[in-house]
Amino acid sequence: MKEALTKQRRLITVSALLATGHQAGEASVPFLIGVIIDHAVDGGAGDLVFWLGVLGAVYIALSYSFRYGARAAERAGEQAAHDLRLRVTRRVLHDRGGAETGRLPGALVSIATSDTARVGAVAVAIVYGTAAVVAVIFTAVLLLSISIPLGLLVLLGLPPLMWLTRVIGKPLEERSETEQEHGAQASGIAADLVSGLRVIKGLRAEEAAVGRYRLRSRSALAATVRSARTEAAYRGVVLTVSGLFLAVIAVVGGILAARGSITVGQLISSVGLAQFLVGPLSTFGWVGADLAQGRASARRVAAVLSAPVAVSGGDSTLDTSLKGQIDLRVRDMAVKIAPGELVGVVAADPAVAAEIVRLLDRSADPDDGLIELDGTALASLDPGSLRAGLLAVEHHTDLFDGTIRSAVSLDRASSEIVEAAMVAADADEVARTLPDGADAVLDDGARTLSGGQRQRIALARALAADAPVLVLHDPTTAVDAVTEARIASRVRELRAGRTTILITTSPALLAVTDRVILLHEGAVRADGTHGELAAGDDTYRETVLA
Repeated sequence: MKEALTKQRRLITVSALLATGHQAGEASVPFLIGVIIDHAVDGGAGDLVFWLGVLGAVYIALSYSFRYGARAAERAGEQAAHDLRLRVTRRVLHDRGGAETGRLPGALVSIATSDTARVGAVAVAIVYGTAAVVAVIFTAVLLLSISIPLGLLVLLGLPPLMWLTRVIGKPLEERSETEQEHGAQASGIAADLVSGLRVIKGLRAEEAAVGRYRLRSRSALAATVRSARTEAAYRGVVLTVSGLFLAVIAVVGGILAARGSITVGQLISSVGLAQFLVGPLSTFGWVGADLAQGRASARRVAAVLSAPVAVSGGDSTLDTSLKGQIDLRVRDMAVKIAPGELVGVVAADPAVAAEIVRLLDRSADPDDGLIELDGTALASLDPGSLRAGLLAVEHHTDLFDGTIRSAVSLDRASSEIVEAAMVAADADEVARTLPDGADAVLDDGARTLSGGQRQRIALARALAADAPVLVLHDPTTAVDAVTEARIASRVRELRAGRTTILITTSPALLAVTDRVILLHEGAVRADGTHGELAAGDDTYRETVLA
């Protein structure tokens, strides 16, 4: 939080000065009215006109100070929040990962939006909090010029009042952090349920899904209510204490006027200044609440920014003349793939298949073992550089909003490559079913398309990357058998001469591979063509053909 706000120090300083000028002008108004009344009583017409002119000038100054001060404060807050959003987004998208560990996607969205906004609001709170403090001090100075007892009362009463505000704001800060944590978890579950809506309906698990969300939502609601109660109590206490403080000032001013220690105009100025103090003192209430919530949000943002990376080390860049030879030795698993091979990998345990994808993508490094690409250990390569030559695509993939063409090309691939990739993945058939063809817009992550249609577009996107080494994990599970066979032969043709690994149990895909590696119980059980393994290995038949 400190760094984000420090970057906006110029705007915060300018807006604080302008807001302070506005508050000083507001405090000057009741004081000048008292002066004008005294001059009117004394009968000095020239002085009266002069002070009326001063009052008019003060009104003009405080009006413009408020306008430009508020604008600068809001700009500082928005820019601080924007800066934090970019930093959180960069951290989440970092090549080395780690920020997503233990956090649902919805929770990360909540941190990148609502939490960063609350931190940005601290800039506004600093501006108006500073202006409120200066306003109270300036009011005390004006009261000192009227009466020393009144001025001392304000000056000596302000520090205890601010200390009390800070102390009673502590519970709000703690409950605000709890509220934000529960809210983020509820948002995360909601996002997961929406993304998996078709699966939930297919399994007829709507009631279980709603029950899960309801349970988390109730916890978030309870935390929000507790936080709101604490905030209401906090503001109520601040307003009550501030009201009592103002009442004491007004009573003391009345007593002094009754004794003749101050004039009628000075009494009016004193009462007016006491009424003016309602604004700055009430400001302390919401400023304290914003600071408490901002600190809680800052800790959540800091936790994401400081999250340890999933893979450390490895700064070398990948050789541009990549052949595509892979040597994977992890625990009891030993797999070697020659350059340009189309290899199928069958894992009896789905967790092993997912692990291989993560290891080849370098989303994780093996605890025991070594993976080499053209004789270079993956752990020695920068993840971003590695992924430029080796693309490993997980089974579950998301599509971005935009046209089918842009979803496939990601605005990087040439039109020829995109066209070939769409044909190979049979995504061109998906485009033909839509009115605008490949220029049809995919809204909300292509939720209106079937699972098979989305999967074909995602496969086309992977093929359009034209990576020297491509790893695909179950790319056709939602596609019918006829379409799958067509895709298999086209993928083989498109990827000819480049290393391709199909981690799948699909007979159609495995049938077009050069050879298949069967993994069982963490080790290589068999290695041969699809036909050989289907005829001679019971485990293979149970895994692939059952």
